[in-house]
Amino acid sequence: MEPEFWHKRWSSNQIGFHLPEVNPYLQRFWPQLGLAQGSRVLVPLCGKSLDLLWLADQGYSVLGVELSEKAASDFFLEHQLEPVMSEEGAFRVFRAGDIEIRCGDFFALDRKEVADCTGFYDRAALIALPVPMRERYAAHLQKILPDGVGLLITLDYNQDEMPGPPFSVGDDEVQRLLGGAWRLEVLQEQDVLGESWKFLQAGVKRLDERVYRISSR
Repeated sequence: MEPEFWHKRWSSNQIGFHLPEVNPYLQRFWPQLGLAQGSRVLVPLCGKSLDLLWLADQGYSVLGVELSEKAASDFFLEHQLEPVMSEEGAFRVFRAGDIEIRCGDFFALDRKEVADCTGFYDRAALIALPVPMRERYAAHLQKILPDGVGLLITLDYNQDEMPGPPFSVGDDEVQRLLGGAWRLEVLQEQDVLGESWKFLQAGVKRLDERVYRISSR
């Protein structure tokens, strides 16, 4: 997935990956992480997710990273927030209250920029990337955020039945990519095919959604 792919998706409003409500797994399982209010939370490839607002409303400082400036602009506009904008290194930064979105390449993010992050949340980053980029993403995430705790949500289906994104990322791959540096605990696993018309229409036979608690060793 080259940057132009995502820019086109946002410019043409082809954003079926955007949920019109807060993710229920986030609401259900985030309290189990035990992060103190005021902690800073990294949200890679955040889009204009309502999850950012929910995290801020729970008392967290939120650092989203997003390639599309349109996504960031839309987020603040749709929530009647007036961000302060600045240029910082490789990123254009939008800030309002406890929410900051850095627009640019996630792989340009360095450890200093997330030094105060002790939590992270990935609902749509890992599954948005093809295999080679998933390898790179996992390695970079572990490099810049070696300590902390977070939630990861994945989809697992037969990739031959439908092309991504979102891509299928099975438990074996999650364990291989992340299990070396972090402890992984599956909090929930369920077949959600009946709730996913896009996958049903494509002829997908199984669609497992998994929620992981991830913590540093």
